[in-house]
Amino acid sequence: MDSGKVKDVGILAMDIYFPPTCVQQEALEAHDGASKGKYTIGLGQECMAFCTEVEDVISMSLTVVTSLLEKYQIDPKQIGRLEVGSETVIDKSKSIKTWIMQIFEESGNTDVEGVDSTNACYGGTAALFNCVNWVESSSWDGRYGLVVCTDSAVYAEGPARPTGGAAAIAMLIGPNAPISFESKFRGTHMTHVYDFYKPNLASEYPVYSFCGSSLRNIQQSKLEIAGLFDRKIRGYKQVIQVLAPDAMLVLPQGLVGDAYGLVVDGKLSQTCYLMALDSCYKRFCSKFEKFEGKQFSISDADYFVFHSPYNKLVQKSFARLYFNDYLRNSSVVEKDAREKLEQFSNLTGDESYQSRELEKVSQQVSKPLYDVKVQPSTLLPKQIGNMYTASIYAAFASVIHNKYSTLMGQRIVMFSYGSGLSSTMFSFKLQDGQHPFNISNIASVLNVSEKLEKRHVISPENFVETLKLMEHRYGAKGFETSKDTSLLSPGTFYLVNVDSMYRRYYAKKDTEEEATSAKSLSCKNSSLANGH
Repeated sequence: MDSGKVKDVGILAMDIYFPPTCVQQEALEAHDGASKGKYTIGLGQECMAFCTEVEDVISMSLTVVTSLLEKYQIDPKQIGRLEVGSETVIDKSKSIKTWIMQIFEESGNTDVEGVDSTNACYGGTAALFNCVNWVESSSWDGRYGLVVCTDSAVYAEGPARPTGGAAAIAMLIGPNAPISFESKFRGTHMTHVYDFYKPNLASEYPVYSFCGSSLRNIQQSKLEIAGLFDRKIRGYKQVIQVLAPDAMLVLPQGLVGDAYGLVVDGKLSQTCYLMALDSCYKRFCSKFEKFEGKQFSISDADYFVFHSPYNKLVQKSFARLYFNDYLRNSSVVEKDAREKLEQFSNLTGDESYQSRELEKVSQQVSKPLYDVKVQPSTLLPKQIGNMYTASIYAAFASVIHNKYSTLMGQRIVMFSYGSGLSSTMFSFKLQDGQHPFNISNIASVLNVSEKLEKRHVISPENFVETLKLMEHRYGAKGFETSKDTSLLSPGTFYLVNVDSMYRRYYAKKDTEEEATSAKSLSCKNSSLANGH
């Protein structure tokens, strides 16, 4: 490729991998003793993928990168930058990118820039921006960029557990892309807030903020609570407390603590998300109006794709954009909608975030547009669950899967969010490409329907037992996995063992024999297996 002036930089190719094991949300409701519809209607979820003991974010990354390179016939030597977005901590020093480098080392390519980006679910977007900026810069050497978003979202037993999921997505970045960035319209909002975080590095589980008022069956702890302190963040009181490993307690004012870290107001996470959405949308609209000379509204985009912890929040998010359009220029919404929203026009920002009635009405009046502009993006997030960094791009892949034949010339607006918090609204313009880098081939490679159909539904009891084993194995050393690859498709990587020095070894399931006899993908010198 010519490293001179480039145009239409964006996504040339995509692939997705998610574990073949999943649990049905309806069955999980019954197992957990939750009210019928709490997970399927209340959260809007249908199914949840999860890793067994033989899979993790590294194996998923190896699988999806190998798959993308093979299916698009990309020589590993053509990759000049590899960026990984993830919030799943395998090693506090060694990046996931370095494990993936084994694929490129085999081709003699160690000249690959980039490392990992981390900030909750936003890391994948940061990695994507890094690659795009590299291709557009004077530092670009003419090779492709490659972005990997990989995460396994798991939660302690309790109300947040059904919002888990797991997947890895790979995206090839370069010029003349069928999915090009409209970079000048980008709007970002970043600030310091404790809405979701993982301060206890001894546990894989986060300190979660569950967006709902019903947190049942939590017993009052008899442990002594000491050292509580209050802090105001945007008017919401948080009581923060470091807890003992086995503690589970209810604190005053509806704050919930779990056994794995600190305590956060459950409503704060959703409020932070919607506040960030408002801010990003305002800035996105302002830049659009500056460069295009006309006001932006949701009618100027064909589809909207949101980071999706659970589908109900996506519904609320689009309704929030609709309400924003009404406040900015009421003439852009239907007359019936204007009349219904008028009663909320004088609410302050904080009041609007807390108004259940506004939430309900705005979802009702925006639903016809939601069904057209958002619903096509919800397939994979509802079927797989929260994939953290991969969630927004799995939603985008859903649009490609559902609408690939009609996407030419259309605009897709993306909203990426990561707690803590980081957020950006940006947009893609889709156009004709040249094979293999065209929309129809991307849809073919993604092969969403077949991948979903090949999954194996696991009982909630086995799901819980699997997570218990993973809890026990988290941060452990000196163990071998079962190497049971019976549910894995040929070409899938899997974890073989972790040695006494915490070094991890992976193998690839062969197409003709069981992966127990597959060649281990590891450095020839085992003392360098983890780069030390």
